[in-house]
Amino acid sequence: MANNSETGHATNVANFSKMVVICTSFGAAYNPSNPSIQLLQMNNTLTQAKDCMLALNTAQAAYMKSLSARTLILKPFGALVTRISNAVKATGANKQTKEQVMTLIRKLQGRRAKPKSTDEEIQAAQAEGKEINEISSSQMGIDNRLENFNKLVQLLTSIPEYTPNEADLTVSALTAHYQDLYDKNMAVINTETPVNNLRITRNEILYKESSGLVDAANAAKMYIKSVFGATSPQYKQAGSLKFTRPR
Repeated sequence: MANNSETGHATNVANFSKMVVICTSFGAAYNPSNPSIQLLQMNNTLTQAKDCMLALNTAQAAYMKSLSARTLILKPFGALVTRISNAVKATGANKQTKEQVMTLIRKLQGRRAKPKSTDEEIQAAQAEGKEINEISSSQMGIDNRLENFNKLVQLLTSIPEYTPNEADLTVSALTAHYQDLYDKNMAVINTETPVNNLRITRNEILYKESSGLVDAANAAKMYIKSVFGATSPQYKQAGSLKFTRPR
């Protein structure tokens, strides 16, 4: 669903299209000296705006598709990490190796090795003149999760005792899972960039000072008002069209 801001952009373009039709209907009476509101330029601005909005809608659809694909593969990720954790605990690997695995598991699950201090513990420490600095341990951002999952897979590769019979927990399956997640994350990155660039272009076309679509529309209103008068039906139909800037 489009948010209010996106809806506002579309409304500006739709109303500008109506404004061009209104100005054209005045024939020779519509003859402004300002180049940005002359009919040729207004039609050019309208074409640019429509083309950009269409390209942006197409790019956003591709971005949302890639985002959904990444979200889908991340949904069972927590359960998979927990199963890996239990599978490692069930092996005959030494304590140090298991702890190395658990360190990465905790990072992937957003957990601490040591629980955060309670309010009572913090107050008691402060009463003794001690300061407790607890830096957030969360590494649940997609880039951190990818890096830590890759480290986990590489670590599992080096553990001879890790030989699960479950097909989806094998090192080869986890390596393929990591690559799939990496590829889907790159698809999000690659489809997001065109969206951002097109938004910049759209904002330039619609909101550039003086020559942008919104300023041109408001200038056209003032010209119509000056030619036909503030109470004229010509100005009333043009003046009823609303053009807004994003907040």
